[in-house]
Amino acid sequence: MAEELVPIQLIDEPEEALSPREQRLNRAARVLQWAAIAYGVLSALLIIIGVVAAVSANAGLFGTLQQILLMRYPGAPDSAVAVLVLLTQLNLSLLLVMMVGVLARELWAIPAMLILAIANGASILILGFTPAVIALVSIVWALVIIAPEIRAFRFNPVMLKELRGRMRGVRAFVVLTVYLGLMSAFMALLYLIALPANQISGSAAAGEIGRVLFAGVVGIELLLIIFIAPAFTAGAITGERERQTYDLLKTTLLPAPSFVLGKLESALSYVLLLLFAAIPLQSIAFLFGGVGELELVLAFIILLVTAITLGTVGIYFSTQASRTLSASVRAYSTTLVVTFAVPLILSIVLTIVTAPLRTLSPAVEAGLIYVDDFLRSMNPITAALFSRQQLVENQVLGFFSHTLASDGSTIPRVSPWITFTIIYLVAATVLVVLSVRRMRKVEA
Repeated sequence: MAEELVPIQLIDEPEEALSPREQRLNRAARVLQWAAIAYGVLSALLIIIGVVAAVSANAGLFGTLQQILLMRYPGAPDSAVAVLVLLTQLNLSLLLVMMVGVLARELWAIPAMLILAIANGASILILGFTPAVIALVSIVWALVIIAPEIRAFRFNPVMLKELRGRMRGVRAFVVLTVYLGLMSAFMALLYLIALPANQISGSAAAGEIGRVLFAGVVGIELLLIIFIAPAFTAGAITGERERQTYDLLKTTLLPAPSFVLGKLESALSYVLLLLFAAIPLQSIAFLFGGVGELELVLAFIILLVTAITLGTVGIYFSTQASRTLSASVRAYSTTLVVTFAVPLILSIVLTIVTAPLRTLSPAVEAGLIYVDDFLRSMNPITAALFSRQQLVENQVLGFFSHTLASDGSTIPRVSPWITFTIIYLVAATVLVVLSVRRMRKVEA
């Protein structure tokens, strides 16, 4: 669950080469960055301490951590440590997102920082989450720094330009119509296939048909996002260079973070429109039953996070390559390798090699289970499947207990969609920062 975060230098130029406004914004971003790094270090320490306590069978360490860092949590000490790791990593990912928003002068950055501060304040009052002080101090400090430049935060002009150009033509609505038509035809085909099968088996036909329709639509949407999101952003920068309009855009003195994030937001806005347009089709499953509102929310979160991360993959390679075709090939190759090939190969190896080791000791079995959960969280498809399984079978959306086969004891586990969201948001933020650094190097 832990992400080793290496400090990333956001600016390659000396500060005296920047305007006073850019210097102030970069100082605020650095405050948020170092707060995120502090949470990354704390998360790693918590995991190390948890492993040591599990191996040495020293349950007192769990209780000590709970009394110091999560004093009002009502659950068991080992569950408290799992909640601590989750909260620290969640703050890590969200602070990095806020950092990028501040650098790009995004209008949503200010209210998002306030909401994050309020959430951390509530975690202190309700759970006694003392590390939330780091987020509170860093957010207040960053807001004080950027207060004189509050008017610089606005709707991204690149996003508005791209969206207006995309939506004024007929092409966007034709694509949307064809997309919904194909999704509707696919649902009708699934219904025709599932109906006789459920009549023959004598099962609860309506509920089973609803689950089949919902899973089919979400699966098709996920596959479309995997192939569409990188394509929408792989030509964001290279396309401007190929059309010889990149230099004209730079004459507007638009900062690199705003340019990169504006291109990303314009592409993701259209993907988000496709996701929202398909919600009525997903909701047809409610007519048959077998699907709850939480499943719809869970599916939408996984689809949205996947689109954001894969969009940043396309943006990153668009800044690295000189041609759109090269950027697209690199983006698709990286996407397929990271999301499918690597988790699949590692899972097979882990299953074959470590199967005899699971019964050696509770610590070894627990460690292998956590590694397996981490690999599932690397893939949006497996994260969605196992998260939905826990939600349907155990009515669990967050934490749940798992009984070890070695000695019958229980360990806390987290639903894969949470780990998936944290990992992908951190990866997306790092890719945006690297894209900004690449653009600044080219300009220098």
